[in-house]
Amino acid sequence: MTIVVGYVPTAEGEAALTAAIAEARRRAEPLHVLNTSRGDAYVDNRLLSEELLVALREQLGATGVDYEVEQRVRGHEAAEELVETADRVQASLIVIGIRRRTATGKLLTGSQAQRILLDANCPVLAVKAG
Repeated sequence: MTIVVGYVPTAEGEAALTAAIAEARRRAEPLHVLNTSRGDAYVDNRLLSEELLVALREQLGATGVDYEVEQRVRGHEAAEELVETADRVQASLIVIGIRRRTATGKLLTGSQAQRILLDANCPVLAVKAG
């Protein structure tokens, strides 16, 4: 079994990563970190640069947890990528960071967190930042 965490370089992403590391230690399971982008913009601040990937791997290496970092840019929504990855690696848990959104924001863009919660085939831990 593996713990899958959706990671973006935001406060919510850091909260999810911290919780996922704690769960990986507690369960003695490896961690699969997924960073994804639809690839439909010239600049996507959620997709980790090579420099940020190196820093993330250093951070994870210091935890003593077995881990894998995967980046995907395939034109899919983050929720779809995360659920598909969790199924592929037979995840025991998905960890995501969440933030408060306005009703209008949810209506216009949907909620990735809600889609993950509804579509996942394993438990989901949703973590708030700060």
